Amino acid sequence: MVEINRRRTDRLKLTILLRVKGLDDAGRPFETDAHTLSLNRHGARIYISRALSRGQFVHLINPLGHRGADFRVVGPVSPPMEKGGEWGVECIEAKENIWGINFPAPAQGQDAEAQALLECRKCHNVSMLQLSLVEVDVLQTSGIVSKSCKTCDATSPWGYAQKQLAVAGPPDEAAMFAEARAGVAVAAPGRERRRHRRVSMQLPVRIRDYYGAIEITKSEDVSKGGFCFCSEKNFYVGEGILVVCPYSTSSQNIEVHSIIVRRQEIGGSNRKIYGVRYEPTAG
Repeated sequence: MVEINRRRTDRLKLTILLRVKGLDDAGRPFETDAHTLSLNRHGARIYISRALSRGQFVHLINPLGHRGADFRVVGPVSPPMEKGGEWGVECIEAKENIWGINFPAPAQGQDAEAQALLECRKCHNVSMLQLSLVEVDVLQTSGIVSKSCKTCDATSPWGYAQKQLAVAGPPDEAAMFAEARAGVAVAAPGRERRRHRRVSMQLPVRIRDYYGAIEITKSEDVSKGGFCFCSEKNFYVGEGILVVCPYSTSSQNIEVHSIIVRRQEIGGSNRKIYGVRYEPTAG
């Protein structure tokens, strides 16, 4: 994995109460409370009781200083919980500072931005891009950030270059994925297939993404380092998810932080086969 240069203004772990205004996905206005978990001159990690969308614009108000500015939602920093979730937001007005805090400028000779080798998930263009600290946080948790792509001529999802993700995979991952692909290929369309001799095991699994969407399906193959599963849902390579494998409705389940490391379309259907790698949690 590429090492990110974190030279932008230092983040502060500070709680500031906020008022957030915006429009929901249906175009209806909303207004709610939130608070910062950490912040820097250009953005913040906030806790808010409602779901947001990547790329959404919201207006943040600091009631203490009666200051407000428009922010762009970079993405989720953690999966949603029962009472809310954590999101990275970045101010789109470069000269605005709603925190009322003077941040030191980068030392002479240091870059003001972090940089990382990223890949557009739509056109697969690979570029060294500048990142804000908020984007770094989102990239290292949910795995995907929205950036402008010159090739697509639009804003698109970006993640670590797929070659970097493949290098970091477990030794048996390629064979596991090939076996799962072979098993899916021989399955009768529209019918639940029986276990194929080349597929290690089919287990019930639950997949939860960083926006709270949950899917219950079956593994196509498993290993110590991860598993494969099929879905019609669109996951991106590099995207962070939480999984339960095996999943049971009658016992307590423990979610494991994981990452999508492989994706392949299944011809003649909307289904894709995904390779999942378990990610160790920070101690």
